[in-house]
Amino acid sequence: MTGRQTRPPREKRVPKPLDKAGLEELALAYVARFATSSRKLEDYLKRKLRERGWDGDDQPPVAATVMRYVDLGYVDDAAYARAKSGGLLRRGYGPRRVAQALGAAGIAEDIRDDLRAGEGAQRGAALALARKRRFGPFAAEPVEREKREKQIAAMLRAGHGFDIVRAVMNAESVSEAERWAAEAQDGEDFE
Repeated sequence: MTGRQTRPPREKRVPKPLDKAGLEELALAYVARFATSSRKLEDYLKRKLRERGWDGDDQPPVAATVMRYVDLGYVDDAAYARAKSGGLLRRGYGPRRVAQALGAAGIAEDIRDDLRAGEGAQRGAALALARKRRFGPFAAEPVEREKREKQIAAMLRAGHGFDIVRAVMNAESVSEAERWAAEAQDGEDFE
C-alpha cells in the first residue's frame, strides 16, 4: 500500500432558501452584470426560486422586484432591444432572426415594430454575413451549384428575405454588392 488515506466524498452543500433580501441581492447582481429585459430578469429569478426554494409564508415578490428595477431604470426593455437588434444586424442576421431573438427575450411587439430594420440596414446585414462567411462575390473562387445552394440556405436561415439573398449572391463583384447595399442606406445605420 502507498500509505494514502482516502477521505469520504464531500456531501453537496444545499443552498439555503431565498428570502426577500436574498432575492433582491440576486436581482441586483444580475442586472449589474448583464444587459437584460424585464422578462429575462423575471425568468432568472423564478429559476433561482425553483432551485433554492422560498423562505417565507407569502408568495415571493418576483413581479414587484422586476417592476422596481424597471422603475429605477436598471432594466430598460427598449434600450436592451436597440442594443440586441443592432448587434445581431452587425453580425449579419436578418430581420426575421432579430425579431425572433427579441420575442424570446420578452420584448413587446410595439417595441419590436419600432426597431424593425429598414431596407438599408437589411442590405448591410446581408452583406456583413456574406463577407464574413465568404458567400457570393466574397468567395475566393467561383462555387459550384450545390455549394451555392447551401450558401443561399444559410442566408435564409439567418433571417434574410429571398430577394435580398438573391441580390447578394448574384452580385458580380464585391464593389457591385457594396454599391447595391449603399443605394438603400439613406442615412440608416446599425444601432
